[in-house]
Order: sequence, then C-alpha cells, then structure tokens
Amino acid sequence: MPGMVLFGRRWAIASDDLVFPGFFELFLRVLWWIGILTLYLKYRGQLDCAGGALLSSYLIVLIVLLAVIICTMSAIVCVSMKGTICNPGPRKSMSKLLYIRLALFLPEMVWASLGASWVARGVQCDRTIVNGIIATVIVSWIIIASTVFTIIIVFDPLGGKMAPYSSAGPSHLDSHESSQLLNGLKTAAASVWETRIKLLCCCIGKDDHTRVAFSSTAELFSTYFSDTDLVPSDIAAGLTLLHQQQDSIRNNRELEEVVSPSPGSPQETELDAELENCHHYMQFAAAAYGWPLYIYRNPFTGLCRIGGDCCRSRTAEYDLVGGDQLNCHFGSILQTTGLQYRDFIHISFHDKVYELPFLVALDHRKESVVVAVRGTMSLQDILTDLSAESETLDLECEVQDCSAHKGISQAARYLYRRLINDGILSQAFSIAPEYRLVIVGHSLGAGAAALLAIMLRSSHPEVRCYAFSPPRGLLSKSLYEYSKNFTVSLVLGKDVIPRLSVTNLEDLKKRILRVIAHCNEPKYKILLHGCWYELFGGDPNNFPTELDGGDHRDLAQPLLGEQSLLTQRSPRYSFSSDSPLESPSKYPPLYPPGRIIHLEEEGTSGRFSCYTAQYTAKWSHESEFSKILIGPKMLTDHMPDILMRALDSVVSDRATCVSCPAHGGAHVDTM
Repeated sequence: MPGMVLFGRRWAIASDDLVFPGFFELFLRVLWWIGILTLYLKYRGQLDCAGGALLSSYLIVLIVLLAVIICTMSAIVCVSMKGTICNPGPRKSMSKLLYIRLALFLPEMVWASLGASWVARGVQCDRTIVNGIIATVIVSWIIIASTVFTIIIVFDPLGGKMAPYSSAGPSHLDSHESSQLLNGLKTAAASVWETRIKLLCCCIGKDDHTRVAFSSTAELFSTYFSDTDLVPSDIAAGLTLLHQQQDSIRNNRELEEVVSPSPGSPQETELDAELENCHHYMQFAAAAYGWPLYIYRNPFTGLCRIGGDCCRSRTAEYDLVGGDQLNCHFGSILQTTGLQYRDFIHISFHDKVYELPFLVALDHRKESVVVAVRGTMSLQDILTDLSAESETLDLECEVQDCSAHKGISQAARYLYRRLINDGILSQAFSIAPEYRLVIVGHSLGAGAAALLAIMLRSSHPEVRCYAFSPPRGLLSKSLYEYSKNFTVSLVLGKDVIPRLSVTNLEDLKKRILRVIAHCNEPKYKILLHGCWYELFGGDPNNFPTELDGGDHRDLAQPLLGEQSLLTQRSPRYSFSSDSPLESPSKYPPLYPPGRIIHLEEEGTSGRFSCYTAQYTAKWSHESEFSKILIGPKMLTDHMPDILMRALDSVVSDRATCVSCPAHGGAHVDTM
C-alpha cells in the first residue's frame, strides 16, 4: 500500500507495516507492565522510607500509563492486520491511533525524566525497589530512543511534496499541472538521491569522474522510484509472491519433454571445449580480485600461504612488474594462477571511478596473453556499475548501433589507454609474438573485458573474451550479435547480474505491481508464508493471489484501494501486456555479451541440508535472461567462489562422461 500520510507529509511506511514491530513492542510492554505491577504489589508496604511516597506515585502512574499504551498498541496491531496491501479501507483509523500513540510519548518521556531525577537524588529505600526503578527508567529511554531512530528511518525527504499528490491522486490535476508536479518531484528526488550517495561515498574523493557518477546514479534512482508509491515492505511482499509464482511456472515447464543435443554432436563437443577454457581462465578472473577473495576461499590456510609476500619488501620486482605496491595481492595472484613471477607483465590495483584494477600475464599452457579485469569490490566500482546510461562508442567495426553501458564503457576506455598507450600489450607480444590475446573478467570486470575485446578486435583479430557472470545491460543489439564471434559468457543458476538491466528492473517493477494488486491476503501473512517457504520449502502453487497460476494478462490496472500505487499514469506501464517496457532514450534495452553458457542446477537443493548441488551446462539464448528470477541463490550464484566450484563440478563430470564408451572416447580440443 502507499506510504501513510501523517502530519501533512508522506512517510516510507504503510499502515499494514505495524504488525511485527507492534507485536514486538507489545510483548516488551506487557512483560514490563507485569514486572512493575509485581514490584509494586510485593514492596508497597516498604515504601514508607524517605522519598517512598514519590516512588509509590511514580509506580502507580507508570502502571496506568503502560496499561493505556498496551491498549493502544493492541488496537494498532489489530487494525494493521486488516485488509490487504491494495485495500487499506479497513485500516482507515490507523492514523488516529498513531496520533494517540505518539501523544503518549510525551507523558512517558516526562515520567522517565522524573524517575531518573528521583533515582539521581539517592532515594533511601529498599535496594530492590531502587534497582527496579533504575531498570524501568533505562527501559523507558531505550524504547524512546528506538522510536526516534525508527522515525528517522521511515522519514521521507520528499514526503512533504508527495503528500498532497499521493492523497488526492493524479485525477484532480490536468495534464499540464500533473507534468509540472512530476518534473518537480523528479528534480527534487534526484537532488535527494545525490545527497544520499555523496554521504555514503564521502571518502572516495571528488574528481570529475566521481561527480559525474554521482549525478548519473542519482538520476537512475530518481527515475526508477519516482513513479511508484510503494514502501519497502510492499516490494518485499511482491518479491516473495513472485518467487513462488516463478517456481510454480518452472515446475510446470519441467514436466514438458526437453530434447538435448546428443553427447557426440559438434555442439556438445564445442561446449566441452569452451567449458574447459572457462575453467582455466576463471582462475585469472579470480586472481584479479587479489588477496581478499583468496583469503575468503582459503580461510584457514590462505594467510599462511601468502603471509611472506605481505611482509616482504620487493621494490625492484614491483618496478619490473610495472604495477602498484601490491603487498599481499601478488602472493595471492601467484597462488591462484599457478604462474611464476616472470610470467607477469603488469599488475595494477589502482582503483577509481571508471578505472578498474587489472593484470596482464603470459599463459604458456594456453599460449595466450591474458588480460584479467577485476570485478566490483569497492564503492568506486559500484558507482561505475550504476552509471547505467547508454553512450555511443567510436569503434573501428561495421556495426550500426555502437551503444553500450556508460560506466563500463568508460572503464574499458581506461583499460584500452593503459594497454595501448603505455605499451603494456606491446611489451607482452614482444616476449611472445605467437601468442593470442585473451581478455577475461568477472561481474563488472566481465563487462569491461567484453567491451575491451570489441575495442581491440581491429588490431588483434584473434582476440578471445571469457566473461564470467557479466551484466545484462551492457551492449546494444548489434554489438551483442557482433560479440558472438569472439566472446563467451558463463552464467550460473539464477544469478541476478546477468539478468540485471534498467529494462529488466522496469519489468520487475511492473510484475511486482501486478502481483501486489491481485493479492488477497494481508501483508503480514504473505511475509510469514514467504519466510517459511524460503527456509523450509513448500508448494509453490499455494500462494495468496487471485491469479492462481492462470492468465497474468487479465489485469488492466492495479486495484487502487484508497490510493494509487502509481504516482502518475505513465505510458510505460501497460498492465495488459507482457511485452518489455518502453525505456527512456537514455536507458534503451541492452544485452549481455557473446554466446552464453548457462550452468543450471539439477533439481532443487533442500534448505538446511548437506546436499551438494549438481549442475548441467548448455548453450542459451539471451532471451532466457530477459527476466529477473527471484530466489535465495540469486545473489550467491554471482559469487566468484561459488562459480568456481560449480565449474569444477561440471568440468569434472563432463570429463568423466567423455571417457565413457557411450561417447566413443571423443577428443576435446581445447584452445
């Protein structure tokens, strides 16, 4: 439901969000009330000491005040449990109850202050009574401080501007007034988001690239969130319902017969070869993360293995490598890749907005010059990720639409300048002129690697790129088709990043609005059921919506209840269509790089079990990643260590199968 309007402004909390916090406070208040009542009844005969009359009055008034607060909180919880997300009518009395509850904080604060004052004056009474009063005062101030903190959290800086529009809806304004108000909201929202981002990233400097990234990120957030009136719990409920809905659809599809290529087919042979290459080059992509990932993967032995390199002074060697002061990074890189020191041409961990760490090494096993680009690991990298506008690239190739993700293309240009202008690639090929160029990376590094490969294709026609878990919103359609000739992407399971783009986020928002609009259960039941489903599993068809797995296109618009979930009637939202949303020109549809290998988990792993996931590999089309999938592994499947374990498992299993008689001992020719 839309945010509540209190004191003339909108807040980032809905009237059905008070069930769980209300129950928690109610539980504490009841325990507190029972304790105070027990204390008073047990020791009231011993309050004839100096100051005892004041303490007796304090306890009596506190018991009465707590009883009133408990009754008020009980009413708030009961009212908050009524209705549904889009039917707030049964909760229309919530604002009055909240005004009463907030008014009760005044006497509570006064009484807590008086209690503290009396205790500070040293009342000469039974020590148990004094300790009880001290505990009461402490609990009072803890609850008051928690309430103030909660108010700060749910405060919406734009609430004063949105409240009149939110409460009356857009219908009372003509198109000109609505457009003016919407533009004003977007401008204010961009300013608020930029201030928030600057506060979060206050320690990363303020050069020109950083300022541009701040503005780009703020504009992205303000554009995405400006046309909806949802609170965070609405989104959580929508994601819970979408997860169950997607599981239900997947289970139905699994019943259909799937025809796979025969094991000895050329397509499968090529898949085996590329999987072997991915397995090999993933070590370089992981090495680019340096010692943090190595220690994470080897928590007990990692520090011992690279400890000597952390403390050893190797100034001359660092100068020879040509990078920065590497400290522990170099030892972890040697351990991860298995190469020798002399095999490295350049290692740089210089990290700024639009400027990524990378390494260049000679891989004698595959006879290649490997450029590995690090993925997201800092606030600067996150700002690069979030600079999601599309910009045109100046490329020496016959491709009509050469547009790509702005932040990642800027990072690729930086890498291009370092490799070409600083002579790093020339140095590498002067040592091994017969080697071919291979560019690899994970996550953000995968996107930069794919764009760098496109930029270097004219001078290095044999270039190959292996992009591990690359972002979807990277290349225009024509560049995506062009990159298929020399780029292979690897995606694990439900990894969200290869499905993440502005277009897909808009589609996700549309689906959340649809499933929320059809919800016929209170939000607290949805969240409870969702938590149980995530932890222990269950029947995905048992989800509380009126869709019931049927036609999802029957909805013309959301059930609006008293207020609309949309703060504007945007043409981007066509609830009667499942086609991708039209994106603003600044955020056109973008696609992942190259041909895609998808590692899918066989079956579903049980919650809280020792089950070891098994994966199958297949070639996939980019359209299979056109929707964001919700699930507990949507984030963990992106982690490089999880991807490496899955690759180990798949390559090992397929190597075992290749040696079987059924496969005729087929030879896999890897690069």
